Amino acid sequence: MAAPPAPSRLRALGARALPYAPALAASGTLGALCVRAILAQAGGPALPLDDAFIHMQYARRLAEGGFFSFVAGDGYSSGATSLLWPVLLAPFHALGLRDLSLVYAVWALGLVFHAALAVETARLARPLAGPAAAAGAGAMCAGFAAFAWFAWSGMETVAFAWILTRTARLAAALCEPAPPDPATDSAAPAQPLSAPAQPPTTSAQPPSAPAQPPSAPAQPPTASIARSLALCGFVAPLLRPEGALASLLAAVALALWASRSAPPAPLPAPPLPAPSPSRGGALWHSARSAGRLLALAPLLGPLVVPALNLLLAGHPTSSTTSVKWLIGNPNYDGPTLGAALLDNVRLLVTDVIDGGQWTAVFLPEGSAAVIALGAVALAVAAHRRGRPAHAAIVGALALGALLPCTYLSFLWNRVRYVWPFAPAWIVMAACLTRELGDAAQRLRPSLHYVTPLLAGAFAGALAARLPWAIGDLANSARAIDRQQVWLGRWAAQHLPEDARIGVNDTGALAYFSGRRTFDVVGLTTEGEARYWVAGAGSRFEHYEKLPPERRPTHFIVYPHWMACAPVLGRELVDATVEDQAILGGTTMIAYEARWDLLGSGALPVRSVPGERILDELDVSDLESEAAHAYALDPLADQRNMAIALAAPESSAPGELDLTRPELADAGRQHRTADRFVAHLAAPPAEARLVLRVASDEGAELAVSVAGEEIGSVDVPRGPWVERALPLPAARLATPTPIAITLRHGAGFHAFHYWIAGR
Repeated sequence: MAAPPAPSRLRALGARALPYAPALAASGTLGALCVRAILAQAGGPALPLDDAFIHMQYARRLAEGGFFSFVAGDGYSSGATSLLWPVLLAPFHALGLRDLSLVYAVWALGLVFHAALAVETARLARPLAGPAAAAGAGAMCAGFAAFAWFAWSGMETVAFAWILTRTARLAAALCEPAPPDPATDSAAPAQPLSAPAQPPTTSAQPPSAPAQPPSAPAQPPTASIARSLALCGFVAPLLRPEGALASLLAAVALALWASRSAPPAPLPAPPLPAPSPSRGGALWHSARSAGRLLALAPLLGPLVVPALNLLLAGHPTSSTTSVKWLIGNPNYDGPTLGAALLDNVRLLVTDVIDGGQWTAVFLPEGSAAVIALGAVALAVAAHRRGRPAHAAIVGALALGALLPCTYLSFLWNRVRYVWPFAPAWIVMAACLTRELGDAAQRLRPSLHYVTPLLAGAFAGALAARLPWAIGDLANSARAIDRQQVWLGRWAAQHLPEDARIGVNDTGALAYFSGRRTFDVVGLTTEGEARYWVAGAGSRFEHYEKLPPERRPTHFIVYPHWMACAPVLGRELVDATVEDQAILGGTTMIAYEARWDLLGSGALPVRSVPGERILDELDVSDLESEAAHAYALDPLADQRNMAIALAAPESSAPGELDLTRPELADAGRQHRTADRFVAHLAAPPAEARLVLRVASDEGAELAVSVAGEEIGSVDVPRGPWVERALPLPAARLATPTPIAITLRHGAGFHAFHYWIAGR
């Protein structure tokens, strides 16, 4: 009997695309509403987050031939939190989409990934919750306001959620393949991974009979699933670093699959004569070896970005990690780090996933209770349907929401770091509807509609937030357009072409101005993250050492974010936007940069002829502090300042320098003790310690050298002063510990310490 003809590629593609049609229709309708609202409020294409323009700027530079160079001439930047999102956008720029027209391409990608996420979420839910609840999960996903907001935000959030969910679904399918009848969800559980291989039954067909052509499988072949899973596990961390979780899930699933004692996929019936047992065994061992190698592929994904950073920037960590990650932040020791992490977890559980003040625009109040009950239902569903691997993978994906709790704050940008893990919560909610429906049907068989009714109710509760979320999306896009985008266009028209703009929101200002930018936060300008994390005072000290050609000529910043008034010169223009909640401040201001105060506080205001500086500790200067083993308290970044004031009153001996009526210096506030180690090249004949300090309420400071108190100084209430104290020169022959401790008062502010002498 002749085999039936194989379906054409076009028909096969249509069959694969058919499940996406309802989701695409829903996403298209929702996208039309979002785009219409944005166009109505902003008057044209606009995006609600400045970070979206960071991706667009990287995409433009890629299309121009600059490999992840944020601005021309500055070389590689490690600030791209998503390697793949700009890569997806770059071809559209190369094809001619410029300026805001590129936003339409971003929206199109958002629509596709929004629909694909709904499909993947439904597929992940089906083995656990059945077809009705799975359809409800897809509807919940399509109507979830957070996904709608971010699908049309220009960010990679929904694309990342899709690849996480797809990885989880493929990993579960590989561990626990679907039963032969895809319409049945109550079939016997799949053979566990550790079970021995069972020989295929041959009772229905004699061994000598020719192989019958197989019907089209309901699921892709196991080997095909494995390859797709390896690819997803590799790609996920290239969309966002948290994708390492997907890499781990994929690697574990592939390793378990490769270690099975049964073949990874049924072998086709061999032609006569059958191969010898030794040849069949060799084929199987070869397949197992290939499977083990495939399991390594996902583990390579998390290494790509660190390898690129190390090769092109000289360090494996990204600048974003340096700025935003709590772990490794030098301002947090063990206890403060633990407290910060615990606070973040508490906020996640009691507010973020519960529809509290931070997420009321997306989630109904009390959502945490549904998620908690869904977690119980997930375990019950896994037991009833023999799907422990599915449940474990969904649970791991849900717990992935704890990863953003390791950030300095995960509340930025409408809590965008948490939402990629929300599909797991939706799957748990679907399990809850199924278990409640089954319980109702056990009580009364006619209640077969409870599961779809509850799933529809959950979807409706989520969709009820859509009008609010769409309004917020449009309002936020208007705010960004009226502030960052407007200032970027202003800079393009009014600043010189060789201007270098210091910015704290770097995306739209770089994209629209066409000028070189200097990211004071350090996300897109290499080397600046360390100083941003340390605080404003350390940034000022760092600017003193920057070559003039690297310093900004202008700043466009929020002044309270910049917190470095000595470098902000004449105001040029400002952009004020009221009635918004997305911006970092109501007013962003363009300044001329001011550098005349750099170095003005480098010396005491009084000097003795013939005397020189033998050593100095420049407080807040990270390099000077490190060289002198200066001891810092936890959270020191919050008490690090840069100020410009009239020259301090000084009781030190010597002549007053009248050429410096105004001084700028950086220092650390609210100190109770300063300890450092002095390093002198040779023992001096005589020496004294000069302190530039201040106190809000007045203070008395005791000074010790090598553990022995040598005197004290009084610091009056008010602005900074300079005080001097003789030092025992003989004790300064070797590295000498010096301590300044608070004897009376509430605290003091330290700016500079000099050892002067001859």
